Amino acid sequence: MEKVLVYDGSFEGFLSVVFKVYEEKLPQVDIQKSGQVQASFFGENEEVITNKLHADRVWSGLKKKLTSFGRNHIYYSFLSEIDSVENTLLDYIQQVFKTKENIEKDFSNATVLKLSKITKSVGREKHRMEAFVRFKLTKDGLYFANVAPDFNVLPLIAKHFKSRYADQKWVIYDIKRNFGLYYNLTNVETIIMDFPKHFDFTKTSEDFFADEEFEFQELWQNYFKSTNIESRKNMVLHVQHVPKRYWKYLSEKQPF
Repeated sequence: MEKVLVYDGSFEGFLSVVFKVYEEKLPQVDIQKSGQVQASFFGENEEVITNKLHADRVWSGLKKKLTSFGRNHIYYSFLSEIDSVENTLLDYIQQVFKTKENIEKDFSNATVLKLSKITKSVGREKHRMEAFVRFKLTKDGLYFANVAPDFNVLPLIAKHFKSRYADQKWVIYDIKRNFGLYYNLTNVETIIMDFPKHFDFTKTSEDFFADEEFEFQELWQNYFKSTNIESRKNMVLHVQHVPKRYWKYLSEKQPF
């Protein structure tokens, strides 16, 4: 009988599930996140409590079998949040531990190839977030940016923004997943914020943002307009480099 293993959605939680599969020699499992569990007629549900020691043991084992390239495939693919990606990752991990050879670049392997494609997609979204995040200055001197990436890439961009904006306090908030990163000039912390109901993140409200922010946006829009040569406009190429789903967060794309 298939066993449905339910975890809390964290990476450590997933690794804890992997530990349980090996410890109890479970032959057939279906891994699902809590809150998203689908009923199964052929299996029983069991909640797996996140255990850091168990997660660390699995990760240490993977470090012995994989390079950072292979481990990135696991972590990036996990952050994709694609349906049932946990089961694909379990298959990959089981193959890694079962074979003597390093399989991380064996693209003739269907599982390896699948994770490679997912990793590339997540990596592309990571780079776009690093390029398209726009901060707005709040009244209390905090730089705030809201995003809604296709994948859960905030854990991947923290290092970039901490290094690039080391001298200012900032928040990057994922409104799709309702959590964010807060940099306090020393460390980056994960936070959850309560926003007013029906808060419009595409607008710059005078209630929250500093007067200098509106002046900066006007200057930036004027600069963008003055450097935009109509006769050389190539919208197809432009959309390839700056997909439309990011436009609502870019100051230069807002109406005057």
